[in-house]
Amino acid sequence: MKAIGFTRYLPVEDPESLLDLELPRPEPAGQDLLGRVEAVSVTPVDPKLRAPAPGRAPGPQPRILGFDAAGVVEAVGPEVTMFQPGDEVYYAGDVTRPGSNAQYQLVDERLVAAKPITLDFAEAAALPLTALTAWELLFERMPYRFDGDNAGRRLLVIAGAGGVGSMAIQLARRAGFTVVATASRPESVDWCRRMGAHEVIDHRQPLGPQLQALGMEAVEAAVNFADTDRYWDTLGELLAPQGHVGLIVEPAGPLRIGDPYKAKSIGIHWEFMFTRSRFRTADMACQHRILSRVASLVEAGELRTTVSETLGPITAANLREAHRRLESGRTVGKLVLAGWP
Repeated sequence: MKAIGFTRYLPVEDPESLLDLELPRPEPAGQDLLGRVEAVSVTPVDPKLRAPAPGRAPGPQPRILGFDAAGVVEAVGPEVTMFQPGDEVYYAGDVTRPGSNAQYQLVDERLVAAKPITLDFAEAAALPLTALTAWELLFERMPYRFDGDNAGRRLLVIAGAGGVGSMAIQLARRAGFTVVATASRPESVDWCRRMGAHEVIDHRQPLGPQLQALGMEAVEAAVNFADTDRYWDTLGELLAPQGHVGLIVEPAGPLRIGDPYKAKSIGIHWEFMFTRSRFRTADMACQHRILSRVASLVEAGELRTTVSETLGPITAANLREAHRRLESGRTVGKLVLAGWP
């Protein structure tokens, strides 16, 4: 089978940082599906795992990255009960296993759901990781409910034009929040509004005065999908007493979690979408249920795909370009690759 991978951690400018490969096709066992990958989207996790870093040594086998995928079930293991060959599916995979940058991939059925029938493979591949991250953070880690009464609650979304921010805006608005997103460039501001943000403020400027100009002295909740360290003190000031902050980016250094966080009894919540698959938790099937709910919302027209551009077929050259753009920090929405040459 065709695959894209690497054996050395190299800068993305190096043509050997990602290589076109031929590898044996895996066979499913247990609760695994063998998916025939039709489209992938590239997440910020991919370039972070590919890039050189202190102490990172090359492995003896090619490493295959890629998490978001949409495709068709080619075969199933003997313990699979929810899918059969021919089913169209989408999923975000498992950080501990070979990824979706291959024509065929093994993935546990508990992490998979039927693809939204209203989307093609490329449109569907943009959704899984970001939808799971935003849903788990807002409605499992933080004390809110998607179908709960969130009217009157204000949510600040740091980095609203990114992949996770795009889904958090949509889900939070559908759940009843008043959503304020941050963006700085005209195209990212426009994107946030298209995703459903009620207001957009500039993260290059102090956030407090901009919220005050909107009549908001404080917000009940905030999610930071960018720089945890940079916004830590600011969010401590902007969050209302007994508010909640959600985080996905590990801080570069120690953070003070005392006042004002302590004085206000602010809840601090971490989300890592791969926790369930990495630790094989008893509730792994929650990801199947979340993705199934997301698919039904897409089919009902209540959520939309977050594809901003399709870069062509799944090749090493196109993946390097996607990694390069993500490393620039200026992407909007999701970058997708579809089909094999």
